[in-house]
Amino acid sequence: MFIDQAKILVRSGDGGNGCSSFRREKYVPFGGPDGGDGGKGASIIFEASCHLTTLIDFRYRQHYTAKRGGHGEGNNRHGKDAQDVIVRVPIGTIVRDVEEDIELADLAEEGAIAVVARGGKGGKGNGNRATSTNQAPTRADPGIPGETRSLHLELKLLADVGLVGFPNAGKSSLIAAISAAKPKIASYPFTTLTPQLGMVSWGEERHFVLADIPGIIKGAHAGKGLGVQFLRHIERTTFLLFLIDIGEFEPDDAVNMFNALTAELQSYAEGHFQLDRKPFAVVGTKLDLRGDDSRLNQLQSFCETQHIPFFAISSATREGLTSLVQYVGTQLTTIREQCVTQS
Repeated sequence: MFIDQAKILVRSGDGGNGCSSFRREKYVPFGGPDGGDGGKGASIIFEASCHLTTLIDFRYRQHYTAKRGGHGEGNNRHGKDAQDVIVRVPIGTIVRDVEEDIELADLAEEGAIAVVARGGKGGKGNGNRATSTNQAPTRADPGIPGETRSLHLELKLLADVGLVGFPNAGKSSLIAAISAAKPKIASYPFTTLTPQLGMVSWGEERHFVLADIPGIIKGAHAGKGLGVQFLRHIERTTFLLFLIDIGEFEPDDAVNMFNALTAELQSYAEGHFQLDRKPFAVVGTKLDLRGDDSRLNQLQSFCETQHIPFFAISSATREGLTSLVQYVGTQLTTIREQCVTQS
């Protein structure tokens, strides 16, 4: 089961109370204050881990409470600091505070951490309050309470290339043909109900991650079909491949299908990300079923006119796959080199 959103409640530990105490020892009539400080309460820390792929664990556990710090004691014994609670989340998790409506963290890398609820500090004991003018203080401070937060977690997949297309465009077949992923493939719409990731090797020790983004239909940006449930995953991709069925059994116009896809993404992109700055290419799928080439020629001519890179492939016969993979790999390498140069 793929879960990409969750709502949880976290509470960090309170700080331990400081102690008010005086030294009581034979032959020491003026022992003075010896109350210890309270220990620090435990914080709740999120850590990104590559071993997790969904937020399903938060479906079954929605409350996380950390322990409080130990109280100070006499004889200058300080309370023990409570051990922080480490909560592991998938890479790509965005953490938001529900009440304040602010983003607390974007855990986009392996090992990235964020303190989402900081533990309270321990109170000072009277042993630390003695001064030259007040040599016998009696006051000790209570520990500072921990934080309580309602959090919204959202997972956005991290992939180099996103496959975009209407149901049955051949996305699952393509990812199965060029990677080791084994998505469910069938001839009915919405076969893929969860995003699929595949690692594609294209050169000597070179690879990129391919993501099959399911659920796009006309009106998806407004909530139709699977709605925007998976459109958000496109934001994190570096390169897009628009898959258009050019088989003779597809009744819709190929160019209109491409325009409809871009319109859906543009409608969703407003306020989310800038689609016009994301590089892409158009891929005509099911080349083995192209018939009289009318749909192929139509889409190819349109792409040439618009100066859009175009590839025709068949996942079944593997025709055109090598050139497509090489092109995408080269484009990604160029983009990464530009990012390094700019940084």
